[in-house]
Amino acid sequence: MGLRLMGDETAVWEAAARVLDANWTGTATVPAPGLYPHQWSWDSAFVSLGLARHRPERACIELLSLFRGQWATGLVPHIVFSSGVSGNAFFPGPEFWRSGAQPDAPRGVETSGLAQPPLQALAALRLAQGTGEHQAFLTRLYPRLAAQHAYLERERDVAGFGLVSLCHPWESGLENSPAWDRPLQAVDPPRSPFSGTQSPDGAVADRHVSLVRSMRDAGYRAEYLRDDHPFVVEDPLFNAVLLASTHALAEVAELAGADPGPHREAAQRIHGAMLDRLWDGGCFRARDVRTDELIPAATVAGFVPLLDPELPAAIVRSLAELLLSARFAGATGYPVPTCDVQSAVFDRGAYWRGPTWVNTNWLVWLGALTHHLDAVADLLLGSTLRLVRQSGFRECFDPFDGTGRGSHDFSWSAALVLDLLGSRRCR
Repeated sequence: MGLRLMGDETAVWEAAARVLDANWTGTATVPAPGLYPHQWSWDSAFVSLGLARHRPERACIELLSLFRGQWATGLVPHIVFSSGVSGNAFFPGPEFWRSGAQPDAPRGVETSGLAQPPLQALAALRLAQGTGEHQAFLTRLYPRLAAQHAYLERERDVAGFGLVSLCHPWESGLENSPAWDRPLQAVDPPRSPFSGTQSPDGAVADRHVSLVRSMRDAGYRAEYLRDDHPFVVEDPLFNAVLLASTHALAEVAELAGADPGPHREAAQRIHGAMLDRLWDGGCFRARDVRTDELIPAATVAGFVPLLDPELPAAIVRSLAELLLSARFAGATGYPVPTCDVQSAVFDRGAYWRGPTWVNTNWLVWLGALTHHLDAVADLLLGSTLRLVRQSGFRECFDPFDGTGRGSHDFSWSAALVLDLLGSRRCR
């Protein structure tokens, strides 16, 4: 059954496809022209979801290209640097990360040393289900996905309760979220190349760079992260994505002829730990592992656990009520703002402290579908399409008037709009 588009949706589809075609390098899709010239981990996962609707053969290449950068430990780094791009094109570049000095890093490919939300197994499953030609692709990719998840389970469960800990705000994908303000105060920042620049908060940027330098100088060792690293945070978004991808990995394992049992057991551990560690009775919050305290900031990350298919009905209701309240979607014309609009730290113009993003809308939309919250899902789909019709495929958007912010022709905005439009034939 072919895809049926209505009204101007064909024009939106074609415009989104042009963005992805323009940002394609031959092996991967850059997040945006100029500003982000390399391959980012969860950007590629989001992009592959759109490419599965547009050019599925390219979606396979996109995911396999990312895993060129996988370390022997299983780490899928958050940046795989493109050869031939100037070292000055993006900071911090490969000369800062020094992955080539690490025995576990891949040879001939320069990478960062951080992770990002592991959406790849879910993306791979969606791609395989959409094309129907999955066996060879999944057989090739499954061991790499399994190693990625094993790394997170083995080396990043710092607290020992079954959740992955972030060691840097960049690992969250929501790098400037107010959820990181409190734990960042424990970081003593030397001056960095960000100091005195146009960065909106040079002290925060210095702390970000200081964290990378400390990890790099410690050889990115798990022992250092466990015992000495100052920033260790359990994040609801990262762990909810991990849970959704762990469920997907069990299905990928079956399709690839492997045992899904260990992945199903891992999913149950993550499910239980999220309820025990991150649910506070009203919403999901991040936990500072060093202080063993929940972080008070309420952000869009707290709604991503809707991806858990076994979330108790009472919690689903609470999250839906909060999402639709005057603290989030009920207060804005273009939901979902990334921070509680009634909070003192809300800033409609600062990255991840207020603006609406297509990727977080997509994650919450998928979670709403998981629990048959059809009104919420329709609200998010409709408002996201309104944003791109009004302002184009921008990096993010003002939640009150829909004005585009950040980069133009942003790949995941285009890709996820394709997936949203494509979802119509599946519902």
